[in-house]
Amino acid sequence: MESGDATDPAEPGQGAARPRDGAAARNAAGGGAAGHGGSAKTPRPRGKAAPASGGPAAASRARGAGAGPGGTDSGAGLSGTTASGVGSSTGTGTSGIGGPVGGPRPLGEGGDTAVDGKGVGIPGGEVTAARREGDRLRFVGAATRRIARGIDLDEIVLGLCRATVPTFSDAILVYLRDPLPVGDERPVGPVVLRLRRTDRLRPIDDLTTIEGAGAAGAAGELDFSQLPLLGPQGDLPAAELCEIRSGGALAEVLRGVRPVFGSAAGAKEALAELLGSEHPVPRGNRAVLAPLRGRRRVIGAAVFLRSPERPAFEQNDLLVAAQLATHTALGIDKAVLYGREAYIADELQRTMLPDSLPQPTGVRLASRYLPAAETARVGGDWYDAIPLPGSRVALVVGDVMGHSMTSAAIMGQLRTTAQTLAQLDLPPAEVLHHLDEQAQRLGSDRMATCLYAVYDPVSHRITIANAGHPPPVLLHLGGRAEVLRVPPGAPIGVGGVDFEAVELDAPAGATLLLYTDGLVESRLRDVWTGIEMLRERLATTAQLTGLDHPPPLEALCDDVLDMLGPGDRDDDIALLAARFDGIAPSDVAYWFLDPEETAPGRARRFARRALARWGLEELSDSLELLVSEVVTNAVRYAERPVTLRLLRTDVLRCEVGDDSPQLPRQRRARDTDEGGRGLFLVNRLARRWGATRLSSGKVVWFELALPGPVAGPGPGSTERR
Repeated sequence: MESGDATDPAEPGQGAARPRDGAAARNAAGGGAAGHGGSAKTPRPRGKAAPASGGPAAASRARGAGAGPGGTDSGAGLSGTTASGVGSSTGTGTSGIGGPVGGPRPLGEGGDTAVDGKGVGIPGGEVTAARREGDRLRFVGAATRRIARGIDLDEIVLGLCRATVPTFSDAILVYLRDPLPVGDERPVGPVVLRLRRTDRLRPIDDLTTIEGAGAAGAAGELDFSQLPLLGPQGDLPAAELCEIRSGGALAEVLRGVRPVFGSAAGAKEALAELLGSEHPVPRGNRAVLAPLRGRRRVIGAAVFLRSPERPAFEQNDLLVAAQLATHTALGIDKAVLYGREAYIADELQRTMLPDSLPQPTGVRLASRYLPAAETARVGGDWYDAIPLPGSRVALVVGDVMGHSMTSAAIMGQLRTTAQTLAQLDLPPAEVLHHLDEQAQRLGSDRMATCLYAVYDPVSHRITIANAGHPPPVLLHLGGRAEVLRVPPGAPIGVGGVDFEAVELDAPAGATLLLYTDGLVESRLRDVWTGIEMLRERLATTAQLTGLDHPPPLEALCDDVLDMLGPGDRDDDIALLAARFDGIAPSDVAYWFLDPEETAPGRARRFARRALARWGLEELSDSLELLVSEVVTNAVRYAERPVTLRLLRTDVLRCEVGDDSPQLPRQRRARDTDEGGRGLFLVNRLARRWGATRLSSGKVVWFELALPGPVAGPGPGSTERR
């Protein structure tokens, strides 16, 4: 082949690039996406001889064609870089090698020289080798930076593929263990590798079809990397799953950790085991099998492939493959650990939130919880709804400062504490005071905001205490939305502060919205601007649904969350909406009974009259029997008047209160006992029953199903609070 022949392409990196390598360079310059355009090949200047590419003889012919003694026009000197040379991009945004790493063969031992700054001649082969080594270093640096930019597993694997194709190889296959081990987990059962991702150059010329590839194979040039990675039926020309056999060739190569050529001892059998026996295995040094080893074990393998049109891999390319494999494996390890931690923290937080909201009498509830963005999605926001004696309900929303698993754990402890304090029926301000003390016991820097409200459907009043939390918004039935004026208070955990409660009207048909600051505050707006936007959003929604009836509760929550923009997810969001229905005064009957022997008889008469007024006479026998038993037990231990209250809602509820803190317990009476069967009768006849300790005594309650279809638990079920 004559060097002066203008149609004869020179070796890559020493002049005009070969067609395949020119495509690789253009792909690298186009951002790393294989097969996507780039600049055209730089034409050879007229009057210049083609660079030598065939050892000493070719070098001599090049000198005979007009190369000077200094060798500066030989194409192999310092000025022999083409448009696809060192300045090309590797797809990572930094300079790398434009042609294939290891593609150029060193010049022969002829007289090719370059001149350094002192006029001393440097052999051209040494200059080319030095340039290629510099290209390798720049490529490795750019590729590892691209791999390190990935956060999750897919981004890291994609970074490896885009950084190596087409700059380092024509195709790549990445296999990872399925499932991926996390931390110190030891695999149970056989080790299985799954094909996670492939990437390749776009087929060119007659290799764009399977028939063309077959023709190339007939000429002895067929290579695995020439075939499209998707076959005519969409199948992969490599096995999707590979089970590693103990003691097999693949297991031995992976145990060795270091990358190996496909032609190395045992590597050919390992590739056949990995890719599948029915798929072709590349010949020669055109395949590199690189194990992916994390911190503790091998987690996969990467296969780099080159076509016959491109120079085979060299020994130094194994070092490049080792660097790429190491950075990829460590990145995957970190991504898996991060994903597991984020999953645990997210699950921890979600399990500490209520699975479902209760259905207390006189109020309807809806809630939403949204985690923060991926970068800070773990938080300490929570909400709760706790049924209280007297058909009341406690509404709680809070936010622990910080975004970590610690915040989620502190949130769970504070929520549990709030539930316990609510069961004692303490006033809202007292609940916040005890929460503040609990937060101080948990640590000096455990701070949170909290809003605690108690709604009474009988009196249509709500009592609210605040500890540094954003104020609630009340949407009235007529469409007017107002921000309730509640004392701001100091956050929980500050210590040494008093909390103040305020009692407000809660008219029927109104909707109370409790939320955390993630809904109204972001980097784009302050908290009060967000609260005003929320108020306007609620008023607009109410006007769209009509002023004579409130908007649906679930749809209202969704509409409120729609006000969030793309940059408003810096914090997690907890949202609790309560629709006040209340209980009409005509559905409530209330009496005081002196603790004397005649109290049970009076209680039966009062209950009979109430049932007659409500048209529920068929419940008289059951109600009188149960009222008599519960009132008799209360009179036995009470020192102050006993209270009796009947409420008619979707069920008939009876509540008997006294000043004794001792809760009744059901026990099995012996055949010879004269008493001890009262609660046994209540348990058998009532739909539900329970006993709750109050700050001033206790309340024993039970429910009877109204005549007609019965929904919910049947007789004998209990619910203790």
